[in-house]
Parts: sequence; structure tokens; C-alpha cells
Amino acid sequence: MRFASLGSGSKGNATLIESQNTCLMVDCGFSIKDSIRRLERLEKKPEQLNAILVTHEHSDHWKGVLPLAARYSIDVFVTAGCLRATGVNLGDYSGLNLIDSHRPFDIGSISVKPIPVPHDAKEPVQYILSDTVHRLGILTDVGSITPYIEQQYSGCDGLLIEANHDLQLLNAGSYPRFLKDRVSSQWGHLNNNQTAALISVIDQSCIKQLVIGHISQSNNNKKIVKEAIDRVYHGSAELIYADQDEGFDWLYLSKI
Repeated sequence: MRFASLGSGSKGNATLIESQNTCLMVDCGFSIKDSIRRLERLEKKPEQLNAILVTHEHSDHWKGVLPLAARYSIDVFVTAGCLRATGVNLGDYSGLNLIDSHRPFDIGSISVKPIPVPHDAKEPVQYILSDTVHRLGILTDVGSITPYIEQQYSGCDGLLIEANHDLQLLNAGSYPRFLKDRVSSQWGHLNNNQTAALISVIDQSCIKQLVIGHISQSNNNKKIVKEAIDRVYHGSAELIYADQDEGFDWLYLSKI
């Protein structure tokens, strides 16, 4: 199993996961043209995607999903609440598939487990993806850590987790008060300390790839993130950062 990012941040998100003959995309917050360009960097084409999994309806995750899917006949998997929030009807595109946010399902050689999360969206989920050997956890756009999240994300071989903001930088920054309150609420985004707290309680022994994503360009920086994570992470995996422009290149969960 391997995974890569087309870009991670408030201007657009998309993550690729590949195992054997199956390639999935989680979210697509980019235009068709931009998505194709970013896919080419990873030596992939839209025609090679088996499906797009949607986490929630915010534009930086959703806006490119249906345009890309409709042009290249890609199946889309989404919760009923998320679909209602977009204003799209189930019959508007034949490739739409409703998922139960509490029920795993398979796409090709990859098993997909939706994880309900607290976020200011309609029926948002994150995902744990696995094949017969490895488990990859994706956890971005979540306002607070629940016991269920701690349980489910423990023991992953790969982990892509957000460290969106530093509370001091957020409060001292230029965002209006309502936006500061939204971002820092239990339905907003994880701050560095929350991310570090989760890493401190999960089983770190399996982690082969640890990626920090969805880092705010206004309210955070890699140096502060690293200081927070270094205090609690004692594994051997190198800390990787996903950025808005380049995402990150393919990372493998086993030797190639």
C-alpha cells in the first residue's frame, strides 16, 4: 500500500491511496485542470481512479469531486447528510453511492472504514483504509478527539493527521472573531496540542509513515508543529509535512 497527496490545506485537498490494482482518491478540492496537473506529478491519470471518497461538503474538499468524476466516469462515495448539504440529488450523477457512516465497505483490494467525526459539516467522516497487510488512517477536518477516534486510529501503519493551527497564532492573527471561534471550537480543526495528544495515546509501534497535513498558512508553521509532535512521538518514522502546493510524493507502507 502507498499514499500521496495532491495538496493539503484550506485552498484544496486530495489524497491518493493505492494497493494492488485499486487506486482511490479521498476528496477533491481542485479544478479538473489542476487535478490532472497534480495527478501527473504522481504519474497517475484520472482514468486510473477507481473511486473518490468524500469526507464532507466544504469546498476545499468537495468542489472538484463531481466535475472530475463526471468527466472520467468515476464512482463517488458519500454520506447522505453530506450529499444533502451539497444540494446534489442522488439521481444527478449515476456514479453516486451513499455510504453508511458506521459501516465498512470494500472497493477492489481496499477495505474502507468511515469514521464519524466532530466537524461543522453535515454527517462528516474520515477514513481508515486497509488491505490484507496494512492500515492507513486519514484524519483531517476534525474539531476534537473522541475515545472512538483514539481507539480506531491506534495501530495504523500510516497516519495522515491534521495539525491545523497554533492557538496563540490563531488568537493573535487577522481572522475575524467568528472565524477564530469556528476554527478553535470542538467542531472546527485540531490544534497542535490536540494532534500531539492523540499521537501520545495511540499505539505508535506500527507507524511507518507519519504525515502532518492541513497546516494553516496563516495560523501555524512547521517549526511549532514539530516541537509539539517531537514531545510525544517516539517512533522511528520520519515526520512528513503535506503542503498546499505540492502535497507530498508517494509514501510506502512496506519496502519496494
